[in-house]
Amino acid sequence: MKIGELLNGVKSDSTFDSNVEIASLCFDSRKAEQGSMFVALCGYSVDGHNYIGAAIERGAVAVVCQVEPVERVPGVEYIVVADSSLALGVISANMFGNPSKHLKLVGVTGTNGKTTTATLMYKMVRLMGYKAGLLSTVCNYIDDRRMPSTHTTPDPITINSLMAMMVEEGCEYCFMEVSSHSAHQQRIAGLDFDGAMFSNITHDHLDYHKTFKSYIEAKKSFFDRLKGEAFALTNLDDKNGMVMLQNTKAKHYTYSCKRMADFNCKVIERHLDSTLLELDGAEVWTKFTGDFNAYNLLVVYATSLLLGFPKDIVLEKLSMLVPVEGRFETMVSKSGVVAVVDYAHTPDAVENVLKTLQSLKRDNKIITVVGAGGDRDRTKRPEMAKAACELSDIVVLTSDNPRSEEPMAILNDMVAGVPANTTTVVKVVVDRAEAIKSAIAMASSGDVVLVAGKGHEDYQEIKGVKYHFSDKEVIGEIFNS
Repeated sequence: MKIGELLNGVKSDSTFDSNVEIASLCFDSRKAEQGSMFVALCGYSVDGHNYIGAAIERGAVAVVCQVEPVERVPGVEYIVVADSSLALGVISANMFGNPSKHLKLVGVTGTNGKTTTATLMYKMVRLMGYKAGLLSTVCNYIDDRRMPSTHTTPDPITINSLMAMMVEEGCEYCFMEVSSHSAHQQRIAGLDFDGAMFSNITHDHLDYHKTFKSYIEAKKSFFDRLKGEAFALTNLDDKNGMVMLQNTKAKHYTYSCKRMADFNCKVIERHLDSTLLELDGAEVWTKFTGDFNAYNLLVVYATSLLLGFPKDIVLEKLSMLVPVEGRFETMVSKSGVVAVVDYAHTPDAVENVLKTLQSLKRDNKIITVVGAGGDRDRTKRPEMAKAACELSDIVVLTSDNPRSEEPMAILNDMVAGVPANTTTVVKVVVDRAEAIKSAIAMASSGDVVLVAGKGHEDYQEIKGVKYHFSDKEVIGEIFNS
C-alpha cells in the first residue's frame, strides 16, 4: 500500500513522497523489514524514537515520529505527527482496509466484568446464529477459531489484523474489552465502534494512571470518541456511571439493579449454581451465581436489545449461557468441599465474590486464598487483604504473579491490611500450590474454598519467567488424590 493511502486521516505538515510503496507496518524496530513503515511511539517505559536508526538498518523506508531525527537518511520518508500513537491506530486501520467499519463493533470498559460481558455477548450472538469475533483477556476468537491473547486490548496492528480475519471469515459482529491503558495509549484509535458499555470503576491500575481521576478520564475517553449513531450504555448504580455519558455524541442508555433505568434487573432467587432474575418484568433462570453476575447479564440483555434482537429470543438464549472460564467456576470434592476459582484481583472484586458466598452460606466456613501481583498497583494490596478478612473465616495470603518483586515483600504489603481486631484466622504461605493445599486441608464437607486472583491464567510469572501453573489443575489434583 502507498504511503498516501496509509496516511489517510493522519494530520502532518511534513513533505514526503506519497507514492512510496509500504510492505509492512511496525512499531518495534526488531520487526522492521525491507519496505517497512516504522512508527516511533513515546511509550510508558521505552521511547521508540531511540530505535529509528535500528528500524532503518533493517529496511524501513518510512518513519512516522513526533520528533524528526537531526540527521535524515537519504531514501527514507519522514512523517512528523503530533501523536504517533494516534497515528499508528489510524494507519493500522488503513493498512487492513478499515475492518471495523465492516463489523458491528461493541466495546466494554470498566474495572470488573469486562471479560465476562464481552465473552457472553460473543456467545449470545453466536447462539442467535451469527458469526462473531471476540477480543478479550482470556482469548481472542475469529468465530469458532481460538487465537492466543496476551493483552486485555492488543496493539492497533494486532487488533486490525484480527478484525480483518473476522471480516474475511464472514463475521458480522465483534465484541472487545477496552482497557484504560488501551484508551490512554490510543490503541483503539481508528476503530469504528457501534456501541460502548461501562460496567463499573473501582480501585485498580493506579501504578499507571497515578490518580483515580486520571483512571476515570481514561475510561471516559473511550465514550468521548463515539459517533452519534452509536449507543453508550452505562451503569446507573456506579457513582461514576453517568460521567461516561457527559461528552459522548452517542445515544445515552442506562441500566440498574437498584433504581429505574432504561434496562432493569432484580434478583429473585440465589443458589450456588444458578440465579433467577427478573429483567424488565420477565423472569429467567440463569446458570450464574452472584449479584455481580446479575449486572453482567443485565448488560448482555440490554446490549442485545440495543443491537436489535427480539426480547423473547434474548431471554431464551440468556438462559443457555454458561459462566466464562475462571469466573466463579465451581469444583466439588468427593468429601463435599466446594472450591470456587475466580479472577477477582481488585478489592472490589474480592468483596463482591465473598459477599455472594456469604449470601449462600449456612453454618459452613469460607476459606479464601488470595494474593496480589507484583510490579502493579501496591495500594490495592492491603485493601484486598482487608476485604478477604472481613468476609472470610480463614484467609491464606499467598503469591499471585510476583513478576520482578520479592513475593514476601508483596505479602508484607497485604499483611498490613489485616484488621487489628480481626477474628479471622490468617495464614501466610508463599508457595501458591501449598497455599491452596493448606486451605483445602482446613475445609470440611460443605465449606467453600475461594481461590482468587488468577482465574483462567495457566501460568505464574516469577523473576521474568512464566512457569505453568493453574489453580484449577492444582485443585483437581488435590480433590482426586
